[in-house]
Amino acid sequence: MNAARENTIDWTRVRADFPLLTREVHGKPLIYLDSANTGQKPASVIDAVDDFYRRHNANVSRAVHTLGTEATDAYEGARRKLATFFNVRADELVLGSGTTFALNLVAYSWALPRLQPGDSIVLTRMEHHANIVPWQLVAERTGAKIKVAEINDNGELDTEALFALLTPEVKLLSLTHVSNVLGTVNPVREICREARRRGIVTVIDGSQAAPHRSVDITSIGCDFYAFTGHKMCGPTGTGALWARREHLAAMPPFIGGGEMIKEVRFEGTVYNEAPHKFEAGTPNIAGFVGLGASVDYLSALGMMNAGAREQELLRHATEELDKVEGLRIFGRAAEKAAVVSFLVEGAHAHDLATLLDLEGVAIRSGHHCAHPLMHHFGVPATCRASFAFYNTHEEVDAFVVALRKVRKLLA
Repeated sequence: MNAARENTIDWTRVRADFPLLTREVHGKPLIYLDSANTGQKPASVIDAVDDFYRRHNANVSRAVHTLGTEATDAYEGARRKLATFFNVRADELVLGSGTTFALNLVAYSWALPRLQPGDSIVLTRMEHHANIVPWQLVAERTGAKIKVAEINDNGELDTEALFALLTPEVKLLSLTHVSNVLGTVNPVREICREARRRGIVTVIDGSQAAPHRSVDITSIGCDFYAFTGHKMCGPTGTGALWARREHLAAMPPFIGGGEMIKEVRFEGTVYNEAPHKFEAGTPNIAGFVGLGASVDYLSALGMMNAGAREQELLRHATEELDKVEGLRIFGRAAEKAAVVSFLVEGAHAHDLATLLDLEGVAIRSGHHCAHPLMHHFGVPATCRASFAFYNTHEEVDAFVVALRKVRKLLA
């Protein structure tokens, strides 16, 4: 993408692709600034799900009739689209409900059988609970220990301190690509390279990266990469784990049932090949048909274009919020996604969000599933405005106007 290409995109037309953005809330035009929580869906995704249920609904990998073949082709087609989108092999993608499932799969199928007392897992201060709790559960059962890499005042990882933690007993490093609270973009390629030199397996939580930037998993050099479909304009209950082929071959199944087997006898079961041995039961077929459509949409738009648009909105929002008296922004990383977490002096985060909702502005408030990060900053919660390419500069201005109004009410 070059600047000329980005400037030729009609963002008003792009916004019109998202039906929900035309509604009103409390009699006010909706200003949706919660895309880090879940992304809105273009009409093409909604239509794809509707068309599947109206014309093709059947189970996958079971029936030889026409509908079964169509459903299987659509489901596996989504896997292939995701593989192209992330520059990986389709047979290295385990389809599941999202990042939480994917991280638990690694925890229970890769880590649990391998870790033992004396081993360590390294996490970072900025992790989502989904990238903390599974490792705690594994550590409790194996006797492994968890070490935490800290951040600086700007909300950036101290990479030198992180590398110093990567001592011989560390067997696994798991970290977020992009922080859901701070927007910090971590240098995952550099980090994975240093971990690989030390023989440490790496897991990347890509939930907040995949919707907003071009992600080439192969070039990152990690061992596992997890992402969620509903944040990248796809349906809820979709996502995937990418893993190196040698890991998938060596890992035992996580959940047993249909589809993940070749043959079942009471004397023993022969499991299917990866990735199917990790995909027991009937999957969210329609959801993945929709996710395939979202990949088509994002690919046509261009992730570089989407990212550039969001950076414009981030710069605009940061400049305007910095003018609001008593407002504190959490996270000033040099490389940052379009997320602004903030508090206003004297106002509770939930009060701000509730009153902003009355003005039609949807933001997130709370701990954002990141309690350790809240503890680091000494606050119970923050507000978070997160932007996507379908937002507008006019919405940024209206948000700040509403925030000033609400601030006066709470003063």
